[in-house]
Amino acid sequence: MSTQDTKIALVTGASRGLGRDMAINLAKKGLDLVLTYKSDHQSANKVVSEIENIGQKAVALALDVSQQPKYATFFEQVLIPELKARFNTSKFDFLINNAGTGLSKPFMETTVTEFHELFRVHLEAGYFFTQQALRHMNDHGGIVHITSGLTRIIYPGSSAYAVMKSALETLTKYQAKELGDRKIRVNAVAPGAIETDFNGGYVRDNAQVNARIASLTALGRVGLPTDVGSVVAFLCTDQGQWINAQRIEVSGGQAI
Repeated sequence: MSTQDTKIALVTGASRGLGRDMAINLAKKGLDLVLTYKSDHQSANKVVSEIENIGQKAVALALDVSQQPKYATFFEQVLIPELKARFNTSKFDFLINNAGTGLSKPFMETTVTEFHELFRVHLEAGYFFTQQALRHMNDHGGIVHITSGLTRIIYPGSSAYAVMKSALETLTKYQAKELGDRKIRVNAVAPGAIETDFNGGYVRDNAQVNARIASLTALGRVGLPTDVGSVVAFLCTDQGQWINAQRIEVSGGQAI
């Protein structure tokens, strides 16, 4: 258990979009937050202010999840000193692996460079960033990997991205099994198509794509960032304490 009453969640890629909404919803559940961002310091600090207005503590730290050799340094020289200074602890309770990049490209046109970039950001981070994080996490906490509806829904042009997310869903089950002794739960949340600036705003800004996906979704619209964060936050509460090793799709019934 945490050394203090308030639990702390680390959310990667939380300066905007889905990550921002996850952080806000976690704060509404009474958690303090550590947010990471790749380059947009201003937006990340705005999220920190929003969380503080809710009444929780937060800090934003720079992190490029594609740089695996720097993971240990991030925890030991950046995160832990901040935890001690701002939260009076050296450990946190929940990890949400959300940071990511997209790629919309046919299988035959995808390059090795593009494939490797997706691998580093999604799968290598899910594996080795989590490995480093666990050295600094309390027992009885949890991990949430953000995967994708595209591991079920076959959408041409998404093969490389979907392969990484599929592997992450398999990793979720292995981590849940191996971390059971520490009572750390591991789940995957798989959003359907969401209106954000992710992947160049592909779903949000392309009216034809947006309308097509809405027509294929049982609830008749494309998802919004606010549809996902509350699900992630729920998994980081006592109400979600018996949910483990699950893939939870949040898609409004897309392509069923």
